[in-house]
Amino acid sequence: GLRGGTMETVNPLKPAEPRDRKLSIHVVTWNVASAAPPLDLDHLLQLDKQDPNLDMYVIGLQEMSCGIMSLLSDTAFEDPWSSFFMDVLSPLSFVKVSSVRMQGLLLLVFAKCQHLPFIQILSAKSTPTGLFGYWGNKGGVNICLKLYGYYVSIINCHLPPHLANNDQRLEHFDWILEMQNFEGPDIPNILDHDLIVWFGDMNFRIEDFGLHFVREAVKSQCYSDLWEKDQLSIAKRYDTLLREFQEGPLLFPPTYKFDKNSNNYDTSEKKRKPAWTDRILWRLKRQPHTDSCTPRRPAPHLSLSLRSYISHMMYTISDHKPVTGTFDLELKPLVSVPLISLMPEGLWTMENAMLINYSFTPDFPSSPWDWIGLYKVGFRHINDYVSYVWVRDNQVSFNDGLNQVYINISDIPETEDQFLLCYYSNSLRSVVGISNPFKIQPQAFLEEDPLGEVQPQI
Repeated sequence: GLRGGTMETVNPLKPAEPRDRKLSIHVVTWNVASAAPPLDLDHLLQLDKQDPNLDMYVIGLQEMSCGIMSLLSDTAFEDPWSSFFMDVLSPLSFVKVSSVRMQGLLLLVFAKCQHLPFIQILSAKSTPTGLFGYWGNKGGVNICLKLYGYYVSIINCHLPPHLANNDQRLEHFDWILEMQNFEGPDIPNILDHDLIVWFGDMNFRIEDFGLHFVREAVKSQCYSDLWEKDQLSIAKRYDTLLREFQEGPLLFPPTYKFDKNSNNYDTSEKKRKPAWTDRILWRLKRQPHTDSCTPRRPAPHLSLSLRSYISHMMYTISDHKPVTGTFDLELKPLVSVPLISLMPEGLWTMENAMLINYSFTPDFPSSPWDWIGLYKVGFRHINDYVSYVWVRDNQVSFNDGLNQVYINISDIPETEDQFLLCYYSNSLRSVVGISNPFKIQPQAFLEEDPLGEVQPQI
């Protein structure tokens, strides 16, 4: 446009500045005490809201059923909790991008389909701390990923129980953190990650106050009287590293211990004191200190705000109540263009084959083990494909970064469903390209054009 009487020139070759993004992330932690999933978890997942407007789910469970028969069946099939969450979330375009399990600990990460090319799974690992680090009944499970170019580490933990074991809890907290050594030279130390989200059954208790005082304070909702004696709050006063982890205000009742199938606190002979055992913490990366002689480099834009931090009293299958935290993550993408662009070809140009065009960025690390999957819209996870092809085996042509591969007609179902294509990179262990949804007609048919030429079409 005109500005001060001069024409402002625009360089068409200069890439546009990536726009800021806001991703809404819903974090769930729940000690399920070996129970099976209930029939309805809409409130837990915010699906009972008019417009939850969520981009990712991060779900951590503790004390899942982990008998030997359960573990053997879960090795061959999805465990009941994972299947439940996939059944509920996949029709809403959420895909399970990663999971890790260690005995009773389970960590799941779901993301909306359009975010898949910008989520790179770097590591999924377990850190047992039970029986001197050899038994996984306690410890942590971690998923490390790159989200739009930022390093994010997600940890679900189960720390030692009982009021007197606070020092042991803090030792296990440090040990889980120290054991996050990631494979590969390009992955920084966990404390250099841009964001750490740490949650689980941390088992911190309320010190000094007696059972009657605690229960009366909870009954009258005088939670501030109890915060001062919460073991995690006390530890943050003298532990410098722990102090860097933030938490929302505890404005909900203590989440442990309840009689199962009720909202009554423990009426057994032990009569355990109520406590906030189930917590969600986060830590943003510290910016490096620079003196006046060193020019300050602009830090990448990344901020996290807590939208809600609540417990869900309506669920009674466990002696714990689930806790959720909903976050808004605002970032300026460091990666804003997919590594692969996928385009299904509109015509059958070979007998018994459907052509797929794709192009890739110059820095893409292609591999002979890369593959393209054909999926129905609403697929559950990356292995939930209808058909797939190895890109090198089924390659037809390639030049100037534009490639063609084919899928046989016999591998394409005759349905009215919508489909999409995903390119899976073996080197990056992630989806790096996804097509727009499209429909495939039930069968190929021939149509004659005005010149009398017969053209095969979908």
